[in-house]
Amino acid sequence: MRILLVGAGGVGDAIAKIAARRSFFETIVVSDYDPGRAERTIAWIEAKHGPQGGRFVAARIDASDPDAVAAVAREHGITHVMNAVEPKFVPTVFAGALAAGAHYLDMAMSLSEPHPTDPHREPGVKLGDDQFAQAPDWEKAGRLALVGMGVEPGLSDVFARYAVDHLFSEVDELGTRDGANLVVRDEAGNELFAPSFSIWTTIEECLNPPVVWEKERGWYTTEPFSEPEVFHFPEGIGPVECVNVEHEEVLLMPRVLDAKRVTFKYGLGEEFIGILKTLHRLGLDSTTPLTVRSGAGPVEVAPRDVVAAALPDPATIGPRMTGKTCAGVWVTGTGVDGNRREVYLYHVSDNEWTMAEYESQCVVWQTALNPVIALELLAAGTWSGVGVMGPEAFDAEPFLELMARPEVEGGYGQKWGLEDRLATTA
Repeated sequence: MRILLVGAGGVGDAIAKIAARRSFFETIVVSDYDPGRAERTIAWIEAKHGPQGGRFVAARIDASDPDAVAAVAREHGITHVMNAVEPKFVPTVFAGALAAGAHYLDMAMSLSEPHPTDPHREPGVKLGDDQFAQAPDWEKAGRLALVGMGVEPGLSDVFARYAVDHLFSEVDELGTRDGANLVVRDEAGNELFAPSFSIWTTIEECLNPPVVWEKERGWYTTEPFSEPEVFHFPEGIGPVECVNVEHEEVLLMPRVLDAKRVTFKYGLGEEFIGILKTLHRLGLDSTTPLTVRSGAGPVEVAPRDVVAAALPDPATIGPRMTGKTCAGVWVTGTGVDGNRREVYLYHVSDNEWTMAEYESQCVVWQTALNPVIALELLAAGTWSGVGVMGPEAFDAEPFLELMARPEVEGGYGQKWGLEDRLATTA
């Protein structure tokens, strides 16, 4: 397996660092528009693990140009393109991978477009619609595009598949629930507003109309931040208010898994929601460039890009962050024994540990872990397929077994949890 890693930001950097401990691949080409970032990632790996014998190679890439992506892939004989850049680049990286005859993975799917006249009741272009529309092209080429293979979506879909296959005879709801107790402070100890993931992506998913799926109704949308509930997260995180947010799981799981309802709720917090609403009111969430006049002359700039530039890079905040993040799926329905059952399947990532082991903050590290496991399963032939598919289309057991198996026994040493619980909404 020869992998082209597109993007050496926080998640791409963590993907390379996690993969450095594995032996399933021949080469990873770490590429970025700024080749210096790719070179820094490789330098870290070699300082930590010693010379790699050419297993990691740095390259410059323009993710906005499908021809450039295809050219880099061909130059290095790439078999799998791993997309680790902003979702706005999904169409071009997706097209470049197919043109180069490579398989493809991403962690976030092609962007949505709200319904033009009724955005808070009817979906418009949904997340991933553009990619699934191209499934016949991937099938004809005999190549696999494994989409949404991060943590959420990704691991959450794996958990959902496991629950449907092994824990339930009938599922009422597959409810992805994400929460954390993370805090970022400055040098004086003051708490900062510093999102732990790309603010560009966070604005996109939080301010777009959330999507819900129901068997009797299909996909429909609601107002942003709708249906608040308090969800109790494990391992000391505790109760967190979660709200509806647009997310890929709701568009992926119903394609394969039988459930009456599919939702995604995110623990944003009152302050974060207030800031996002203010950005929207001021038009600072817009991706349409404005003309800004300065001493150097007029400059075209998108307001959202300005917001992203003004905030700390999520890849750099790890040393100032404390706490844990939890990703998981709350499943309700009828168990295999015929009795009512509610379970929460989850994985917790501790920032203190990820910083000590990888110098990666816990949110980006947790996201990066899952595509590496998926690549290893693909390399072994344990997972296989052609066309455009999400993680829920594959057997969950091999993934979760490899994930939890101790590193000394060839696994990743990441335990996952399963809690039988009563309803905790309020």
